[in-house]
Amino acid sequence: MVSGRTGSRVALGVTAGLIGWLAFVEVTSGILQGYYVPLISDIVQHLGIHDADYNWFEAAQLLLSALVVPVLAKLGDMFGHKRILLVATVLTALATWALAFSSNFTTFLIAFALQGFYVVWLPLEVALIFDRGRRTGTAASQTRKAAGLLVVALEGGAIVGAVGAGLLFEALGKNVTLTLIVPAVAVTLVFFAILFGVPESEPVPGRRLDAVGFTILTLGLLLITSGLTFLRINGVGTWWVWVLIAVGVLTFIPFGRWELKQDDPAIDLRVLRRPNMWPVQLTAGLIGISLLGAQAPLSTFAGTNPVNGYGLGLSAGQRSILIGAYLISMIVGAVLFPVVSSWLSPRVTLIVAAFLVGIGYLLFLPFHAETWQVFTNMAIAGIGSGALVGALPAAAAAAAPRGQTGIATALTNTTKTIGGSFASAVFGVVLLTGAATVTATAASLFGYMLVWTICGLGAIVAAVLLFFVPKLAFADADAGAEPEPDVVAAESPVI
Repeated sequence: MVSGRTGSRVALGVTAGLIGWLAFVEVTSGILQGYYVPLISDIVQHLGIHDADYNWFEAAQLLLSALVVPVLAKLGDMFGHKRILLVATVLTALATWALAFSSNFTTFLIAFALQGFYVVWLPLEVALIFDRGRRTGTAASQTRKAAGLLVVALEGGAIVGAVGAGLLFEALGKNVTLTLIVPAVAVTLVFFAILFGVPESEPVPGRRLDAVGFTILTLGLLLITSGLTFLRINGVGTWWVWVLIAVGVLTFIPFGRWELKQDDPAIDLRVLRRPNMWPVQLTAGLIGISLLGAQAPLSTFAGTNPVNGYGLGLSAGQRSILIGAYLISMIVGAVLFPVVSSWLSPRVTLIVAAFLVGIGYLLFLPFHAETWQVFTNMAIAGIGSGALVGALPAAAAAAAPRGQTGIATALTNTTKTIGGSFASAVFGVVLLTGAATVTATAASLFGYMLVWTICGLGAIVAAVLLFFVPKLAFADADAGAEPEPDVVAAESPVI
């Protein structure tokens, strides 16, 4: 009989080895997220398109990731998370290689969209880690620690990608194709790292894919996210954009009715109604507003010429340093979360992290005139955001019954993506609101104020919602949490 302490040591050793391989995966994920940004102008010139056309690449990838992540995560719960992680990696690698050799708008658009399969990596990794820890009763705490380390790897990779892309571009004689081959090689290596270094999870037998449910869900997400994209492009005065969004929202009525009739639904709404789940999912969406939507406005504000009466007038290089400092603050938050949650509780730490994001953005309202003020505000918000990036999927995994960890963690990504899409659309409109400025391309200060207010209040609302989570939520099974059921869907209790 293995003692609990010895069992924990064994599990920790297995998980530590697993984290090492998955950290490499997340470094590559970060590289993909940071690599292309410094090269936008050169890619645009290479393809012979306009600067504004690049927005379509990002919109297409955001849309595809929102659609495929829930399906892939459910397939991971059914057939093994490693297996689906390999499938997603193959698709990402093929798309990344295609990007390197794309020479026109259409092929680059398709390849860039398909590259979005990498977004499912982190949810599947969290599910894998949780599955390994479940056998010793320490899944929740191990997953929090591991998720924090994976976020460190992710943000570190983003910094490496953002800095390395420009340096490699210069070193390779400003050859776009050769420069874009580098991330393709990295993703290819990820496949072999997962294949040989990551053990498979133990899926629950007898599962099935709710094709009808996922079809309705995909249709609703497609209408909402595409509507938000066109809202940003065409403006609030375009009536049919609002029709798209409204129809997308209404689609969830038949979706909910269908899902409640299924024994093994696409998304178990009974589980989502639990008090340790719905606040987490809503928090992911609200934090996505600032996490995915506020970075571009912050960069443009920092670069705005002070002759407009506001702005920092920072050069591109100085703005890169500011963004790099923000990413480092996110790393600090990711590292601190498991430490602080062991002192307090995961629930309280989540609440504190959300409040930090809210405070950081609301501080912009009175303090935005000096670089040190902007840096301080971003650092406060960054620490909270970094904690939440890894903590939310870990919390969702802890709240999910066995067999649903993949889909639960993936939903935090989907809601975050929807929040980011909403923010991108709304912020694109509000930045045009207000008095005219001296510089023709500058947004109004009133628009920036609205952006910071929306981000700050959204995070504060998220913090308040987390108070509804039970006090012992997300704790290890041996720390007082109720054991999780082995059967999903039909036997998942309703709160």
